[in-house]
Amino acid sequence: MAIELTERAAEEVKTILKQQSLSDETCLRVGVRGGGCSGFSYMLDLVEKASDEDEVLDSHGVKLVCDSKSYLYLNGTTIDFRDEVMGRGFVFNNPNATSTCGCGSSFTA
Repeated sequence: MAIELTERAAEEVKTILKQQSLSDETCLRVGVRGGGCSGFSYMLDLVEKASDEDEVLDSHGVKLVCDSKSYLYLNGTTIDFRDEVMGRGFVFNNPNATSTCGCGSSFTA
């Protein structure tokens, strides 16, 4: 198992990289941190390079990096991108989450 982007999410990341004139070496950091209404909240960030302790993955041509602690909670997660009337953004489908909040940005494991 790993962390994956859907094709749609990968295309959105590539669009953001292009709009911000970032290099092809830029990575999408995926992680979790304590907080949010359910205990953990998801984190996405663009970084120049991975650290030595990171898990490094490739999903549809996007380099993903994740610290080992977050990887324990995110292994098997699929990240999608939705653009709907009620809003747009990245959506996490995390099989490790035992419950999620109503907004979908935090979870309990």
